[in-house]
Amino acid sequence: MLISHQPRSRESSPRAVPGPRNGTPGQSGHVLAVGTPGPRLDQLTHTLRSTGHEVSHASPGDVDRQVRQSPPDAIVALDDSRHGLEVIREVRAAPAGRALPLVMVTTTPGPDDVADLLRGGADDCVPASSDPVELSARIEAKLRRVPVPVENLMLDPRTGLYSQRHFLGELDRELRRVETSRTGGVMAMVAVAEMAALEARLGQRVRREVAERLAGVAGKLEDFCDRLGWDDEGRLLILMPGVDEDTARERLQNFANAVAGTRFVVADENVRLTPAIGWVPLADCSDHGLAVQWARDAVNEAMRHRDLRPVKYAAWMRGAPRVRRAFAEAIRGLLSALSPLLVLVLGVGIPFVVYQQTYATLGWDIGSAAYWVVVSGLVLSAGMIVLECLFSLDATPRPERPSQPYPPASAVIAAYLPNEAATIVDTVESFLRLEYPNELEIVLAYNTPHPMPVEDTLREMARRDSRLVLLPVAGSTSKAQNVNAAVTRVRGEVVGIFDADHHPAPDAFQHAWHWLSNGYDVVQGHCVVRNGESSWVSKLVGVEFEAIYAVSHPGRTRLYTFGVFGGSNGFWRTDLLARTRMHGTMLTEDIDSTMRALHEGARFATDRTLVSRELAPTTLKALWNQRSRWAQGWLQVSLKYLSRALRSKTFTVRQKAGLLVLLGWREIQPWLTLQILPVLLYSAWRAGGVDQLDWTVPICLLATLLTLSAGVVQALFAWRLAVPELRRRKAWFWQYLLVSTLFYSHFKNIVARQALLKEVLRDRQWRVTPRPEGKAVSDS
Repeated sequence: MLISHQPRSRESSPRAVPGPRNGTPGQSGHVLAVGTPGPRLDQLTHTLRSTGHEVSHASPGDVDRQVRQSPPDAIVALDDSRHGLEVIREVRAAPAGRALPLVMVTTTPGPDDVADLLRGGADDCVPASSDPVELSARIEAKLRRVPVPVENLMLDPRTGLYSQRHFLGELDRELRRVETSRTGGVMAMVAVAEMAALEARLGQRVRREVAERLAGVAGKLEDFCDRLGWDDEGRLLILMPGVDEDTARERLQNFANAVAGTRFVVADENVRLTPAIGWVPLADCSDHGLAVQWARDAVNEAMRHRDLRPVKYAAWMRGAPRVRRAFAEAIRGLLSALSPLLVLVLGVGIPFVVYQQTYATLGWDIGSAAYWVVVSGLVLSAGMIVLECLFSLDATPRPERPSQPYPPASAVIAAYLPNEAATIVDTVESFLRLEYPNELEIVLAYNTPHPMPVEDTLREMARRDSRLVLLPVAGSTSKAQNVNAAVTRVRGEVVGIFDADHHPAPDAFQHAWHWLSNGYDVVQGHCVVRNGESSWVSKLVGVEFEAIYAVSHPGRTRLYTFGVFGGSNGFWRTDLLARTRMHGTMLTEDIDSTMRALHEGARFATDRTLVSRELAPTTLKALWNQRSRWAQGWLQVSLKYLSRALRSKTFTVRQKAGLLVLLGWREIQPWLTLQILPVLLYSAWRAGGVDQLDWTVPICLLATLLTLSAGVVQALFAWRLAVPELRRRKAWFWQYLLVSTLFYSHFKNIVARQALLKEVLRDRQWRVTPRPEGKAVSDS
């Protein structure tokens, strides 16, 4: 025990420290003794008073109030292995306690215990068996040499981080330099999306630890930055003088990717961190207050998306209205309303005039050349469809067994509750019936603009089954944000992503691991329509999905040696998804993520036996909205990645050919097919009328037959490779062949052409596809 020795008299105690802050003359200062009331605390109090200290008491949990009410000169706390770290956190969380000397008295002074207490924020650790003179001497040593908090130093000697005050001084000097010499530069701020959850579990000390971990990543990046600081909330401050905006953005993006791809140990926990980066050019700021304020606004915007992309400050982030000219907005609205007419003008009228005028004025027969280009294009498209069908027959089979034991896995269901309220409970129940030989958690990441009754039902389900984790994502406006919020919280080594209407097969995760454990990073499964009986539209989509997921995807994957998607019934290695994320500004966020992962060298597999059943649109309007978003999303990806992919050293020649077809030809083909109209008009004009045209040209007839036959071949292969419950419905495939030939192919081409105009007009509104309730297709 601490007072195993006889207490010394006041005269025999060490000499008092001159001028104690709160002690009376002749005393060695005011000490707050912390511990649970009892014999040990009484002995500690007696020892402290016997060595000349004024003593007050506080129980664990009451330290903060006591420190604020009557700040002591030092704190001595009993560590009974239950309250030691909590007391330290409580003391250091109080502004008045941050610089107080804190000595812990422990009955188990093992090296690990002492190390934990010192790392937790204690200044010293004394065994309970120590002589009272030693305890008093240690306290007085702390009073003479009051510890200087690291934030009061210019630079942390261990990490090289500037304190907030000194960082702002550096920022002011750089701002003056920019003002006088017009050099560039950027100030950035980095917050962590998981900070609130970490603080709730581990206390405020994690703020500094997180800042140190982020600085450690920055220090490993070549030519990143040598001026880093941190603020009281644990945000990393970055000063990048003399760099242009493009360079700064690239460096910050590399930093974000490095952070997301690193597993950190924070307060002895293994965690993933999501950096939210906001930045502002120094040339736009007049003082450091403005720079910090604007960077913080940009951080808040980055925090909403959690997609790792650094966000540059814009005035609207402070609630300032965006600058919009009414006239320009009116013109945009008018052009959107007239888009069908614009398509005819751009795709038919202008080409016809060009063909006619070049022939009439220059004698150049461009129209005839265009005819052969169109015919060749149609034949090429048909040939590629047939080739994909043939390659789909020998698609790479799933490995028979995993090469490693089944790891913990996670399913993420992304939902927008107002649209999913009627189906979400049924969906969650289907996930809870999944079979998996290891831990499987079901994370429902959802957003809703207002509370809904179905949330009570979901909470009750989560209470009954601990595998279900409910994750409301405040402020989310997209599926991508929901997935991004979930990916750092999942516990699984594998994560499956699903829409809120999906019912995966019971063994889906097991079969996905067969691929992932054998060298693949992502596997895309087979989405099957389960409400085909609802309408003729859902029957059409049901067969189309078989043509896509059972034929085209496996065929393309084998033909071009890479797969795509992964955003619905897609299974990712969690580490890859954590550093890839999804971008909510992309209308097809899964294809965008695919391209970024492929650029990293990720391997994608396609498995038509990995089935998940979902709901199809049941009306033509719902189908139009869905396919419009898909078409515009594909266009966004094509514009963003095609050129980069063709220049990339990551892809083989065969893969680049596939990307050229997938991202290039698919955007050209709808406009190419439209050229048949101006070519016919031009030919009729030259011949003197439509009745003068010869419609029996052999090559034209053969090209037409080949084009039509490609649709027949695709429908036949879709039936041959379809899941059993759809294969039995031959009438659906005949209906699909008829409707696709006469209407649906033209419908999709119209949608693709409209998508181009919408992208040009920057009309990127996400129109939610309603989740219908329909009769499920029977498996029997």
